[in-house]
Amino acid sequence: MNRKVELLAPAGNYEAFLGAVNAGADAVYLGGNKFGARAYADNFSEEEICHAIHTAHFMGRKIYLTVNTLVKEHEFTELYDYLLPLYEAGLDGVIVQDIGVLCYIREHFKGLSLHASTQMTLTGAGGASILKEQGVERIVPARELSLAEVCSIKEKTGLEIECFIHGAMCYCYSGQCLFSSILGGRSGNRGRCAQPCRLPYQIYEGAEKIKSADYPLSLKDMCTISYIPQLIEAGIDSFKIEGRMKKPEYAAGVTAIYRKYIDLYEMKGTDAYHVEEGDIRKLQSLYIRSELQNGYYERHNGREMITLHKPSYAGSDKFLLEQIRADYVREPDKPSVKMQVELKVGEPIYLCVTGESVDTVYKDKSDISVTVYGNIVEQAQKMPLQQEKIRKQMLKTGNSCVTVSACDIVMDDKVFLPVSALNDLRRKGIEAYEQQYIMRRGLTAHRQHSERQVGQTTESIRHDAGSLNATDIFISTYSQLTESVNNICRRIYIDSDLYLMQYEKIAACMEENTHIEYYLALPYVLRARDENYLHVLKNRVLNHTAVRGFLVRNLEEFSYVRTFGEGYALVPDAGLYCYNAETIRFWAHYCDEYTLPYELNRKEAEKLAGLAGAIGMSTSMIVYSRIPMMISANCIKKTAGRCMPKSSFKRKKGTGAEQTLMLDERTVMYLKDRYGTDFPVEINCNHCYNIIYNSVPYSLHLQPDEVNKIGADIRRYDFTTETAEECRQILEGGRFPYDAYTTGHLKRGVE
Repeated sequence: MNRKVELLAPAGNYEAFLGAVNAGADAVYLGGNKFGARAYADNFSEEEICHAIHTAHFMGRKIYLTVNTLVKEHEFTELYDYLLPLYEAGLDGVIVQDIGVLCYIREHFKGLSLHASTQMTLTGAGGASILKEQGVERIVPARELSLAEVCSIKEKTGLEIECFIHGAMCYCYSGQCLFSSILGGRSGNRGRCAQPCRLPYQIYEGAEKIKSADYPLSLKDMCTISYIPQLIEAGIDSFKIEGRMKKPEYAAGVTAIYRKYIDLYEMKGTDAYHVEEGDIRKLQSLYIRSELQNGYYERHNGREMITLHKPSYAGSDKFLLEQIRADYVREPDKPSVKMQVELKVGEPIYLCVTGESVDTVYKDKSDISVTVYGNIVEQAQKMPLQQEKIRKQMLKTGNSCVTVSACDIVMDDKVFLPVSALNDLRRKGIEAYEQQYIMRRGLTAHRQHSERQVGQTTESIRHDAGSLNATDIFISTYSQLTESVNNICRRIYIDSDLYLMQYEKIAACMEENTHIEYYLALPYVLRARDENYLHVLKNRVLNHTAVRGFLVRNLEEFSYVRTFGEGYALVPDAGLYCYNAETIRFWAHYCDEYTLPYELNRKEAEKLAGLAGAIGMSTSMIVYSRIPMMISANCIKKTAGRCMPKSSFKRKKGTGAEQTLMLDERTVMYLKDRYGTDFPVEINCNHCYNIIYNSVPYSLHLQPDEVNKIGADIRRYDFTTETAEECRQILEGGRFPYDAYTTGHLKRGVE
């Protein structure tokens, strides 16, 4: 039976790998000791990964490596040597977050399948198409997408789609979380998340405490076992189980149950599909937080998705774990082969290894047979080799994937060979047989050495650098705009929602202050529900020449801006994570400047700014903001029972540029942690997401020397909740309006 969907299981160590493949996983994703988003998992050594690749391929399975963290500039020197032995061993694919890493692997490791991690926050066909242009074959879309949105990406791009079907869920859009990083220096983008979303918080609306939840950011674990037919029929290519931090028994037990029901559907169809209660109970007994839920496939968000009062794991059934370990956590069964050995004096020793065909690619019933030759057989002078000695050495299969059921020996009298020559011949023969066996399965047994490629020259992407020591301002309110135009600045980024809601006033202000450039800052996340919004926004911009460009927060917006043509510039924001020169080189093909991410320290930022300048890219550095620590599809207002039905995306009558949207003003609520610290939460009903900001502003106003050392071309001030007077004080550099603030990662950085 040809399986129509891949079952992809996690492995945090070699035992988990064994459990997953024995339980029926078609593929396993795992991490090595570098560049993986689960830094605290056991992870694999190079030798273990190579052995896992060989074992998996012999069993007809695949291995994907997680290279799904942001990579700092100095770490790129390690990336090639880290990947090379795994590439040569036949690694099937890499799961990548950093677009610079993606471009690097594409250039240096030809033929290695590139998978875009869910950490890339892919929410539509536009962003997915950008990555397809860069050689990506498979994407893992944001977990927040509905099934209809996933189907749309598949239909419009033709890319392979890999979706999560079981396991823990992040509250934040993956890749858009700085909560752990800013509060404790443990970056989720570097595989070290401290999970602040699993801590208790109280929700406040103004001064009112809403006693609705103790753990409003802790999502229940996903379980889609009852939803498998719909997911398969949607055309998803790979079903992914979360859990590289969990025990081997989890990987094996969950995989076995999903294997059972995927096979049931593929054999008998939807009508016969029924999940037994006993299997549901088993899943609930394998490291599950509170109750189960089926994710975002049929809902946008909801209180029912949250573990309101019990965010920790409920524990596991000890007897069930012991049973799973006995059944699956072991070396796989080894098929047998037959050997024929010939030793004739004066001729090379001959070995033929024969075994049953796997009948996967070639569709024939013939056996696999390989022949290898070894050292010249000598005439024995003193102690000739005996058949039993030869047979004993040939039966020692060690860590290979086969056993020897029979060994026929044909030999002259009084022959001699060193035992080491027999061992070398056996290893050579079994290796050749296993390579043929793997190739019969249509998989890669071994790749040739990948030569380092010469890096792309910078001349073809050189631009003119921006104005040195320029000032840019991001504004969210009309009063912030009117205050900002009174200051010396190069550019003002206007929130696109504000631009549409107060267009007449804002347009008049822009036309009165033509000495300033005006760009629109697009939403933090774009989804299918934003189609009308983007249509109206485009019509408005094309009829208003004052808008010169866009601040983009994700690849979906990059794709959208490209539809405007060459007359509009774009700037990638901090959340697009230009961590290294490779990423900057990618963006240099499309724009003249980029924004430093929040997580680099001063020395790292200085190095990057210098490298950017060498290829003509300007560096923009945020020197004041309220750091957005989480962007979430879930909503604390809805969790608190305060969500009201909205009609934001109904168009008013009119066509073309006259169309407008019924947009809502944003509201702010608060989360209070167990220490009494308040975190503002912006409730954006127009795009149905929350932004959780840091409790104190980020400001470098007392760090002029450190900022100067970085050498950024542009200094940017981001205003969100600030009054006009507070904006004035911050921009003028006089009395700072707040008692408390943070300098973020300027000095400490992240690991």
